[in-house]
Amino acid sequence: MKQSIKELIMRIIILFLGLTIAHLGVTLFLLANLGADPFNVLVQGIFRTLSSFSDWSLLTHGNTHIVICFLIIIALLFIDRTYIKIGTILCMIFGGPIIDFFTAILSAPFENMNSMILKIIVNGIGCIILAFGMTIVMKSDAGTGPNDLVAIVLSDKLKKNFGIVRIIVDVSFVVIGFILGGSLGIGTLICAFLVGPVANVFLPFNEKWIHNLLQNK
Repeated sequence: MKQSIKELIMRIIILFLGLTIAHLGVTLFLLANLGADPFNVLVQGIFRTLSSFSDWSLLTHGNTHIVICFLIIIALLFIDRTYIKIGTILCMIFGGPIIDFFTAILSAPFENMNSMILKIIVNGIGCIILAFGMTIVMKSDAGTGPNDLVAIVLSDKLKKNFGIVRIIVDVSFVVIGFILGGSLGIGTLICAFLVGPVANVFLPFNEKWIHNLLQNK
């Protein structure tokens, strides 16, 4: 029992490492100011649609994000609850504060960034860092973000390449969100088509070192 608890703690520590790296990437992505990531385009679209019918004070972008995350988790509980782990909840709770932390540190250098080429480079670097951190979270096997779960579940159930499924999921989020009123930019499209394939490259590497680390615990 002690060993299993120790392993769980190590997996959660690895998850937080990946979560921190991934959200550093998201922060760079957001500071480039070329559009929201695909999942937040979906959230934005749903939020704006609901706002057009109600001015309820609790109806905010952040609360809409949390509710959508919970709905995805609830749906997956009916599909296959083995995909839902403690890390899924941790990702949902701590993702926002990590972005706020990095934003406070990094926002000043990007305030006067006007070059489109530089913005695209920063956006691309952010997507690559996001993909690297995301795969650490996935291979921690302690859980992952609700939006990533959609791609993981579909990839496993359909026996398809994760990178391709991730593109399909991200593009679907973008299309649905845009139809509902979400805004997007070139950065959104870069993220939609880049993160999945890059994550596919990082998956074997992160799986190997995490496995070795846990074997030597």
